[in-house]
Amino acid sequence: MYLTNKISQKFGKFANTKFPKPIQNLINKAYVNLLGLDMSEFQNPSQYPSLNALFTRELLKDRKFDKSKDNFISPADSFISVAAKLQLHKSLQIKGMKYDINELLTQYIDKKNIQKLYNSEYVNFYLSPKDYHRYHSPYFFKLTKAIYVPGRLIPVNIPALNRYDNLFVKNERVILECQTDNKLFYMVFVGALNVGKMKFFFDDRICTNNNTTKIQIYKYDNLHITKGECLGYFEMGSTVLIFWEKDFISLKPIQDTKVKYGDIVAVVK
Repeated sequence: MYLTNKISQKFGKFANTKFPKPIQNLINKAYVNLLGLDMSEFQNPSQYPSLNALFTRELLKDRKFDKSKDNFISPADSFISVAAKLQLHKSLQIKGMKYDINELLTQYIDKKNIQKLYNSEYVNFYLSPKDYHRYHSPYFFKLTKAIYVPGRLIPVNIPALNRYDNLFVKNERVILECQTDNKLFYMVFVGALNVGKMKFFFDDRICTNNNTTKIQIYKYDNLHITKGECLGYFEMGSTVLIFWEKDFISLKPIQDTKVKYGDIVAVVK
């Protein structure tokens, strides 16, 4: 096991520990103040029984968003580090740092489907440790496949993106193959340092940072996901990548901006 994965597992044990309430309140308050969390849409920090419960907090009330098929919404509260077009099959983790989406999506995705993404649009959504950590469906789709790829848990913040080649390919990740009425898109959830867990409500068999080195594939026959549906959560900050089939969408001007779950990020053509 990689050292960063071991560190993440140990930190995860601490984050999941339910300390006596006075101590837990101090931990939660310190975390909120240190990172400057906006808790206006959530419970009071004292209501969370562990630090991880605070990390993975649920909205008290779902946000309002456009529920039509006209656009894609942001799946998470995040910073858009890249919103661009692929150069054939090359993507950017950040400016000047390219990687190959064939390697990212693995040999377990049909090559013909990956080729449908060539020269198409993609977006990198970076969630910082202070962000709302749940992720939602950006559109209506039928989930056909989920792939868990074990790997490292290198940080995915901006300094790390500038330092490590092929970071998204090296890190562990979960890939979702999403089929709409007549187009494909892929969502890739990338693990990161500290805790390193990703949860998916539609399938509790998907267990990340679990000491395995074997890629695990889950196929679905009739699993339909609605726009805005909560898919799961990161335990600590990380990154969501979306890759669209060519000529599916037009991106909004979101490069280098902060977005929130529910904001429109792309318009369907």
